[in-house]
Amino acid sequence: MTSKDCGSHSHSRRKLIRRIIWSIIFFIFIIFLTILLVWAILQPSKPRFLLQDATVYAFNVSGNPPNLLTSNIQITLSSRNPNDKIGIYYDRLDVYATYRSQQITFRTSIPSTYQGHKEINIWSPFVYGTSVPVAPFNGLGLDQDQDNGSVMLIIRADGRVRWKVGTFITGKYHLYVKCPAYINFNNKAAGVIVGNNAVKYTFTSSCSVSV
Repeated sequence: MTSKDCGSHSHSRRKLIRRIIWSIIFFIFIIFLTILLVWAILQPSKPRFLLQDATVYAFNVSGNPPNLLTSNIQITLSSRNPNDKIGIYYDRLDVYATYRSQQITFRTSIPSTYQGHKEINIWSPFVYGTSVPVAPFNGLGLDQDQDNGSVMLIIRADGRVRWKVGTFITGKYHLYVKCPAYINFNNKAAGVIVGNNAVKYTFTSSCSVSV
């Protein structure tokens, strides 16, 4: 075989490899373009959350100055999937309470679950903590608010979700949920007594959701 034949053979081989590579790239591009078009047509909507109620079993600020919080609150949190063609995987969802942007309870994990089209999920986790340290100014604020008869808390849920379209499942997205919870300690008629010193408060405001 002459050197000319070897050069021609090598050139043909490189040309074949380039064609294979470009075919693979084109195939991947078509797949991603199809996914993008399907996604744009379906226009997925964020899940809608609602804090339905909160049952307060314990809420006490202690210390001198007050900087330790002991709390035990059971909440009812509902989530609705507004999409009729898209399902939602909740891979992780942690619920906790905050006061003036500071976390004041431990995180409670909600089991992973799948939410079908137009489906509603309801969870009733406890958010709690024993002698949880709070910032000095927040401790004074909590103590004063409780003495005045009302405390505004924010129930938060942080997690990871995936969307399901047919057999296609997306990557994970971070989910942030914020629900206002106005606790009226001064007026037990604002809630329902459900046990020894336990009061259940019902809410009607919806939660803000960002993904």
